[in-house]
Amino acid sequence: MNLVWAALVSVLATAVTVTAMLLVRRRAPQGGHFSDGDRASGVFGVLATGFSVLLGFIIFLSFSSYDQSRTGAETEATIVAQQVQTAQFLPARTELTGELICYARSVAGVEWDALDTGTLGNSVNPWGVEMYRTISAVAPRTPVEQSAYDRWMDQTAAREQARIDRVHGAEGIIPAPVWLVLSVISVVIFGYLLFFADPAEGAVTQGLLMGSVTMVITLLLFLLVFFDHPHGDGVGRLQPTAMVRTIDQIDASLKLVGLHVTPPCDEHGSRR
Repeated sequence: MNLVWAALVSVLATAVTVTAMLLVRRRAPQGGHFSDGDRASGVFGVLATGFSVLLGFIIFLSFSSYDQSRTGAETEATIVAQQVQTAQFLPARTELTGELICYARSVAGVEWDALDTGTLGNSVNPWGVEMYRTISAVAPRTPVEQSAYDRWMDQTAAREQARIDRVHGAEGIIPAPVWLVLSVISVVIFGYLLFFADPAEGAVTQGLLMGSVTMVITLLLFLLVFFDHPHGDGVGRLQPTAMVRTIDQIDASLKLVGLHVTPPCDEHGSRR
């Protein structure tokens, strides 16, 4: 999330609502528009409580989805590193190792860029398909190869599930009706606050009344926007850190064991 943009919008929204409160205050009757302030405050408490409970529940669910995406990215990277080790006990170890490297590069490269722009959709990772073709042609003969083959299949299923967890929130997790309801309730709260305009109170007090509510609601809505699109650039957004670390670990491990593999892709995971 761009903190500068969020701060500017929050300040602008607060300035607009505070200005509206001060303008209404000029024509408001002494004591405000409500003849019974306690009863009006009680009604406002019901509005604010209902909004805060709804917003808190949505934020909790959104954070759970954000954490699921983060955990999925870390799990996927770990499984890729494990599959590189498993591939060394299979007949097609060179091909599978190169395709795993390309898979990791594509996740940290072109695929993460697609997550950032929301264009990934339901597309599959092409290197996952290539690995399926390669492993389909493998005929394990020895007990070691058979064990590695079974292990590879289990790791592939786990990796695909981790990928689903990582990309599930790429196109937004909060449906449009929820945004509509939150927007309408926010407008209702701001409108209700305007009826508390009272020329008998100081302008600073009236401005603080409206400004504090506006700032809190605006920041919470920005928090929802952040959780709704967890991938991309900005403070706190998910980055392919785990997969980049895995790529470095694979390269270092291959050098240590003296295995030279030329991946059939460039640094971003695109086919050469």
